[in-house]
Amino acid sequence: MSLKPSGRLLSTLLAGALLMASALTPAAAQEAAPALAPCPAGVPAGARCLRGLDSVGAHYLIVMPQKWSGVLVVHAHGGPSLGPPQITRADEDIKRWAITVAEGHAWAGSVFRQGGFGITTAAEDTERVRQIFVSHVAQPRRTLLHGQSWGAMVATRAAELFPNSWEGILLTSGVVAGPTTYDFRIDLRAVYQHLCGNHPRPSEPNYLLAIGLPADSKMTHADLANRANECLALDKPAAQRSPEQLRKIKTIVDVIRIPENSIIGHLNWGTFSLQDVVSRTAWATPFGNQGVRYTGSDDDAALNAALGVKGLRFQADPKAAAAFAADADHAGKFRVPVISSNGIRDSTVFVEGSDTLRQRMEQAGNGARLVQTFVNSGDHSYFGDAMYPPLFDALLAWVEQGVKPTAQGIADRCRAQQATNPAACLFVPEYTPKALATRIAPR
Repeated sequence: MSLKPSGRLLSTLLAGALLMASALTPAAAQEAAPALAPCPAGVPAGARCLRGLDSVGAHYLIVMPQKWSGVLVVHAHGGPSLGPPQITRADEDIKRWAITVAEGHAWAGSVFRQGGFGITTAAEDTERVRQIFVSHVAQPRRTLLHGQSWGAMVATRAAELFPNSWEGILLTSGVVAGPTTYDFRIDLRAVYQHLCGNHPRPSEPNYLLAIGLPADSKMTHADLANRANECLALDKPAAQRSPEQLRKIKTIVDVIRIPENSIIGHLNWGTFSLQDVVSRTAWATPFGNQGVRYTGSDDDAALNAALGVKGLRFQADPKAAAAFAADADHAGKFRVPVISSNGIRDSTVFVEGSDTLRQRMEQAGNGARLVQTFVNSGDHSYFGDAMYPPLFDALLAWVEQGVKPTAQGIADRCRAQQATNPAACLFVPEYTPKALATRIAPR
C-alpha cells in the first residue's frame, strides 16, 4: 500500500504549517537508537554520552548526567555555520553549556541537517532529537527548550511549530526580532562601499550588494579582511592609521551604531551569510535600504545623497522577504513560559531586539508569559557559569509551581548561589531596552 499522501492532503499539510509536529511523530518511531560514545572534553565527570545520525542526516549528541533531575534541556545552537554541518559542532556546544549537565539536567543538541539559514528545518531537527530522547533514552518529567543566539530563531520557530513539545523556553543572547535584526548589515555594506569602494573594486564586475556576493564568487574571509584593512587599517593601532582612515571608521561606528571591533564580523555576515540567505530565495534579496535616512555622520545630507548617486540603495524583493520571514520569523505565539536574557553591550545581537520580542508576545496575548533579564556584558556567546543556573531554576519554578519570576528575583537568586563570588552575577534588573528602531534605522 502506498504511503504517499493524496494531492488534497498534501496541500492541506503545506497550508497548515510546514509539516508540523504530527508529521514528525510517526518518523520518530523509525529513528535508530543512539549509541554510547566517549564524552567530549568538558562534559562533567560521570555523565553518559550518546551520539546518533537521525533519519534526515542530522548528527546529534545527548548527555545524561550521573544523577538526573528528570529535566531535559533541548539546545538549539547559534550560528549559522556555513558549509556542510560538522559533527564537532555538538562537542563545542556541550563544552560551552556543560553547566546544564552540572546542574543535573539532561542535554540534547542537534547539529542540524544543513549549514546556513535553514531555520524551519533546524527547528524540525530540534524536535526530532527531543523525540529520539523520549523514544530511546528516558521519559523526562519536564522538557525545556534553550535557544542561543541564532539558535533563538530556531527555538522560537520550534516553539510555534511544535507547541506541545515544550514546557518552558529560555532564549539567551537571542535573535528574537526576526529578519529586521539583520537590516543594519545591509546598511553597513552600503556605507562601507561608499567610503571604501573596494567591495567590489571598480575593476571587478558590479553586483547588487544586497545579495552579499554573486554565486560564482571565489572571495574568502581572508580576502575580505584584507580589503577592509586596506581601507580602514583595522589591523593596526589607531595611532598608525591615517586621518582619513580614522574618519571613515568613525563614520561607520556612528552611523551603523556598532563598535569598531565588530566591523569585520558584520561585514562577513553581510557578505557570506547574506549570500547564503539569497541562495535560498532564488537570488532575490529579502533586504533593502530604500528610503532609509542615515544619521550620525559629519554630513548626513551628503551621505544620504551619495548613496543614491552611487547606486547604493536597494529595494527588498517582496516575495523573497516573505519567504525568508516564513522560514525564520515568529509571531510571539508561545504557549509556555519564556525567559530571555541579553547582554546590554552585545554588539552581535543588539539588546534592543528584546523590545520587539516583548511587543510581539503582548500583541499575541502572551505578554504575561514573558520575563526578560538583562546582563551587564558585551559578551555574546556566554555570560559565565554563574548566570545560567538561576535562569533555569526560575524557569522550572514557573513551569512546575506557577511562580512567575521577576528580573530582580533572578538576580537575587544568582547572588545567593554565588555568595562567595557575587561579582559573577551580572544581571541588571532595572534595565529596560529601547525600541529596535533606535538602533537599526527603520524601513
